[in-house]
Amino acid sequence: MVKMYKICSKHYLMYYLFGIIIGLLCGCTHPFDNHRNTPLENFEALWQIIDEKYCYLEDKNIDWDSIYRVYYPQFDTLHIAQYEDHFIMFDLMEEMINQLNDGHVNLYSSFDISVCNSWYDGYPYNFDLEILTKYYLKDYRRANGLNYCKINNDSIGYVYYSSFSNSFSLNNWIAILNYFSNCKGIIIDVRNNGGGSMDNAYKLATPFFSQDTIVGYWQHKSGNGHKDFSELKSMQIKDTKGWWKRPVIVLCNRQSYSAANFFVSIMRYADNCLIIGGESGGGGGMPMSYELPNGWMVRFSSIKMFDREKHSIENGITPHILVNQSSTDKDNLIEEAIYFIHSAYKNN
Repeated sequence: MVKMYKICSKHYLMYYLFGIIIGLLCGCTHPFDNHRNTPLENFEALWQIIDEKYCYLEDKNIDWDSIYRVYYPQFDTLHIAQYEDHFIMFDLMEEMINQLNDGHVNLYSSFDISVCNSWYDGYPYNFDLEILTKYYLKDYRRANGLNYCKINNDSIGYVYYSSFSNSFSLNNWIAILNYFSNCKGIIIDVRNNGGGSMDNAYKLATPFFSQDTIVGYWQHKSGNGHKDFSELKSMQIKDTKGWWKRPVIVLCNRQSYSAANFFVSIMRYADNCLIIGGESGGGGGMPMSYELPNGWMVRFSSIKMFDREKHSIENGITPHILVNQSSTDKDNLIEEAIYFIHSAYKNN
C-alpha cells in the first residue's frame, strides 16, 4: 500500500549541496581572454578549452592533437569579410567538436546552436508517440511535468515523463502514487526524454528504495591535463522508506539521455525494478560553458558520472530486458512491461 509521507529536509540537503558544487563548476567563465577575436584565435580558444577542460578525451581515445592539425589550416586561411563567413566558421567549429560524439557538447551563437546526433544514429527508435497516445495514454491526467493514467483494465499505473526539465513536486508524485494504490505495478516511461534536472531524477526514483543507497559516483576535472581529476565522490539516495513495494518497470530507448540516462542507471538499484527497452543514450558528463573571444558559447562535459560499480555511464545503460518496437498497433515495450508485472504475481 502506498503511504502518504512528509518531505524530509535532510534528504534534500544532499541534493542542495550537490547543486552548489555543480553550479560552481558549471558556470560560464572566460579563461582565455588573451585570445583576439579572429577566426584562428577563436579556433585556438575552442581547441584549448576542450583540451584542458573536457573530461572524456582519454576515455574515448580521442587524439585531440590530430584534430588540431586537421582544422588549423582551415581557420588560418579563413577571413571574415562578410556576414556569411560567420556561418562558415560556425559550421567548421561544429564539425570539429562533433568529433567528440557527445550530446552535451554544443556551440551557441546568436544565429545557430550546434547539435550532435551521432550518439543515437543507427539505433532502433523504440518509440511511437501515435501508438502511445492512441492506445495507452488516453484520458490521462497531468501533475505538472508528469502525465499518468491507469492501463490494462486499471491494473497497472503508467507514467510518461517527456523531459526531466519539466518540474513536479513531491506532492505531485505522492498524489500519483496514491492514485495507483490499487494497481499491481507501475510503468515509468522515459523514452525520448533528453534529460534536464538531476534533482528531478532523484525525486522520481526515491519512492522505490527501501534503504539509504549509494547509486553512483562522480568526479570533476582538477587540472588541465587529460588525466587530472578529483577523487570519486558518492551519490546517494537517503532517508528512504520504500513507499512503493510493488513491481516497477522503467522503459527507455537510445534517446533517453543525460538526466534520463542517470535515472535509468540508479533505478537498477531500486527494489523490484526492471529496465526494459533499448540501450539508453548516455550523456554521463555534467556540462559547463565557456565563452569564446567572439562571444559564442561552448558547452561541454566536465564532470564524469559513474554507476555504483564505478563504471562510466557516458555511453548508456543496457536494459535488463532488450525489447524493440515492431508492431503498428501496440507498444511492444509497454506490453512486455505489463507481462512482467503480471508474471511477478503469478510466480508468488
